[in-house]
Amino acid sequence: MTLAAVLLVGCGKHAGSPTGIEHFTTEVRLKTTPVKEQGRSDLCWDYAMLATIETEHLMQGDSVNLSTDFVARMLIQEEASEMFYTHKGRINTRGMMAMVPRLLATYGLTHYDAYHSSEATDYHLTERKVAQAVRTAMSYEQMSSRVNEILDKEIGACMPKVFMLGAVYTPLEFAHSVCHEDEYIAYTSFTHHLFGQAFPLETPDNHYHDTFLNVPIDTLMNIMEQSVRHGHPVCWEGDISEPGFSFEKGVADISTPLPADVQKERQREFNNHQTTDDHCMEIVGIAHNHQGRKFFIMKNSWGTANPYHGFMYVSFDYVRLKTIAIMAKNV
Repeated sequence: MTLAAVLLVGCGKHAGSPTGIEHFTTEVRLKTTPVKEQGRSDLCWDYAMLATIETEHLMQGDSVNLSTDFVARMLIQEEASEMFYTHKGRINTRGMMAMVPRLLATYGLTHYDAYHSSEATDYHLTERKVAQAVRTAMSYEQMSSRVNEILDKEIGACMPKVFMLGAVYTPLEFAHSVCHEDEYIAYTSFTHHLFGQAFPLETPDNHYHDTFLNVPIDTLMNIMEQSVRHGHPVCWEGDISEPGFSFEKGVADISTPLPADVQKERQREFNNHQTTDDHCMEIVGIAHNHQGRKFFIMKNSWGTANPYHGFMYVSFDYVRLKTIAIMAKNV
């Protein structure tokens, strides 16, 4: 069964209406690198998945802070080559978290201090400039040179080696040192495919037709909760277009009780484009409010200007209903 493309919604910062600070009791909180600001970009998938890898290493006693801009640059260069040869495709940094392991395995990675742009970098403008360079190039060499010049100017020049803690790596060697092949499993939960099977999730940003293992929603919730309780972060991708989602408040919740059949309601809302693939964040903890209701603590990539310094408290009910997919450690 193939679903119609869902409505495109950017993963940039959404407006809200703060009315006060809700207090939570932390049950578990994993280590994280500092909250970043994705700025004028659609790179939430990049920020969230690299943050997940960073936390995994921090929990093992190994400090890493990874370059989202390096991953984005490699994606743009890949798209430019495809567009030049096929006269099709696009220059667009929208994506899904499952793209990150493939990009790392193909092009490598560097650390944040070695390669990062300013928050003012306008990726949308950069994409348009690169697309124009591809369309007007008379040869591959000319196209590649022009694209690299644009990316050097807009994002920054890349170093051919990665220097860290007295060691020298190629970008591929560094990537392999921080993320092994098949280290993370992608999961989803919808009934238009059989449970227990992997399928390419039908969302507009799944450009590479990455597959997600389909499991019941109770299983998906258990994977998320138990992963965090055992010290492993989870990369979460889901819908943030609900009125109960407010970055300014730092809280996401649903205003009505969950329906009796959540699995059926999830599918209905996905089919009707009421649950859309909007945003990615890293799950780093679990807390409860004064009523005893459980919330996931999520690290966002919209800066620190909210009551929880850039983190979000997202209710289990919200996650149960509005999750598109996750990536969790293969343990």
